[in-house]
Amino acid sequence: MHLAYPAVLAALLFATGLYGVLARRNAILVLMSVELMLNAVNLNLVAFDVWLRDTLHAGQALTLFTIAIAAAEIGIGLAIVLMVYRNRGTSDIDRLRDTAEGHEPGRPHDTAARPEVAA
Repeated sequence: MHLAYPAVLAALLFATGLYGVLARRNAILVLMSVELMLNAVNLNLVAFDVWLRDTLHAGQALTLFTIAIAAAEIGIGLAIVLMVYRNRGTSDIDRLRDTAEGHEPGRPHDTAARPEVAA
């Protein structure tokens, strides 16, 4: 099999994932798009490992490492998204910009308006 087939498939998968990251507003769909991009990278790693006939199979070993990192990333990412959804009631990325400040949109920013913070 030629190297062009998996390379083109990986490029299409990566482009689809990149579109999903840039165009989606739902945090879960963004995480799925990141996973799609990682799978495209894994496909390239394995394809080039087979094409180069590496005796150490470094591409396949790096792919296993990438899969482990991706599993940890999706686990932590889903936990964060579920906690944000429980607290805010939405997983829309545009509405979550003020998460670091810890205030609701439309409420004052000062601590005098929130007695639990002022104490």
